[in-house]
Amino acid sequence: MNKANPSHIIAAAIQRERQRAGKSLSALAAKAGLAKSTLSQLENGAGNPSVETLWAIAAALDVPVSFLFEPPGPQARLVRAGQGKLVGSDAAGFAATLLDACPPGRRRDLYRADLQPGSRRQAAPHPAGAAEHVIVVGGVLQTGPLDGQEVLNPGDYFSFPADVPHSYEALAPDTVAIIVMETS
Repeated sequence: MNKANPSHIIAAAIQRERQRAGKSLSALAAKAGLAKSTLSQLENGAGNPSVETLWAIAAALDVPVSFLFEPPGPQARLVRAGQGKLVGSDAAGFAATLLDACPPGRRRDLYRADLQPGSRRQAAPHPAGAAEHVIVVGGVLQTGPLDGQEVLNPGDYFSFPADVPHSYEALAPDTVAIIVMETS
């Protein structure tokens, strides 16, 4: 099965959100106004849902439709400074870049890390499904899973699975990073 296929992403998301909501297949189908067989096909990646069907499922689950397009589990994601979707304000000199949206049923803790060159922080794997999100504020940081390290400069954002061994190493004096730990 190709997990990058949109129908498989939607299938996994519907099942994940249904389970998170504690609904049976029958209960969700009834609340969404769908046949149980239709919903079952969608959860198995065999269906081709219309926009209306996805809206009905999302409404029945009380989640935004975008949740039904979220791929399962943490995946590495790197956003360099100056990249990403910029959202500006018409009323003020303000702009924000959405780096990552918190998946449903997850929790995030926020840390500021101050690092100096000369030593590497080795981190043991966190619980299954954990992810870390790192934004470098100053200095230069090498971080990520041991088999997928990235060098980050100020403004860079890197998200990676943290349920594998990973590390942090300052490559410049007075390196500062914001770290967000995401768990189920």
